[in-house]
Amino acid sequence: MNPLNSVIWLSALIAVLAAAAAGAGLFWRSEGSPYPFTTLRGQTAQMYGQEPYRYDTLFTGAGYKGQDAVVLFLGVPLLVLSIVLYRNGSTAGALLLTGMLGYFLYIYASMALGAAYNRLFLLYVALLSASLFAFIRIFTSTDLQALAPSVASGMPQRSLAIFLFASGLVTLVVWGAPLVSALLQGGPPDRLDTYTTAVTYALDLAVITPSTFISGALILAGAPLGYLIAAPLLTLIVLLAPQIVLSTVFQRAAGVPFTAGEMIGPVAGFAILGLVAIWLLVALLRGAAA
Repeated sequence: MNPLNSVIWLSALIAVLAAAAAGAGLFWRSEGSPYPFTTLRGQTAQMYGQEPYRYDTLFTGAGYKGQDAVVLFLGVPLLVLSIVLYRNGSTAGALLLTGMLGYFLYIYASMALGAAYNRLFLLYVALLSASLFAFIRIFTSTDLQALAPSVASGMPQRSLAIFLFASGLVTLVVWGAPLVSALLQGGPPDRLDTYTTAVTYALDLAVITPSTFISGALILAGAPLGYLIAAPLLTLIVLLAPQIVLSTVFQRAAGVPFTAGEMIGPVAGFAILGLVAIWLLVALLRGAAA
């Protein structure tokens, strides 16, 4: 694997900018407290009220704190590690870096397009741009023919494909059902509150779900491209698991009301998905390193 300087420098820039954005989001303290706000749809939403998420809802703003913690303490260190491995010519490092760049692309596409405008907006835009072009560059430069033999020989292909199909189906049902229900009832989806559209729903249903099905089908067909697509999908699932847990903790501490089922269900579900994704991602990286 021949490392590209453009990928290395863009990835290093992402690490620095992400540390700054997540650090500010997690540790910035300001005066203010949650307050009620009447939305354009006539609903009452509770706003977070503190920088930098002052104009996000309490549910979303507190959730971003959990995301910031994962980005700062897991995402950035893993990105730095993958840069070092990639720079040394490691095929496993290239796969891990592809996965990490996909993760940061997903996170900061969500922030740049979905978070209420705040003083970190230009950071989000810069991270979205750097992640997008670094991801495209490393994805298109990967030698699939060199990748295929080592990965396929040590990889539980059927297990990986089944997991990807299951993840895509779960995402389709979990996000699609509330949208169809809201459409039939003529109202907005739950927790849309002050936001104009559901960015996470759009990204997951338009990009993530089809990618899981395409990757699974390619893997069953023996196409090496399937493994390359699987790397960012598995990485995303691995890092979303602690993010869901920490976001729930921050939301509960901020006063967001949850039933026991609303807390246990998502946390347990993502924990199980995360553990399986770790096993499959490790197998994928070991195969690439062989």
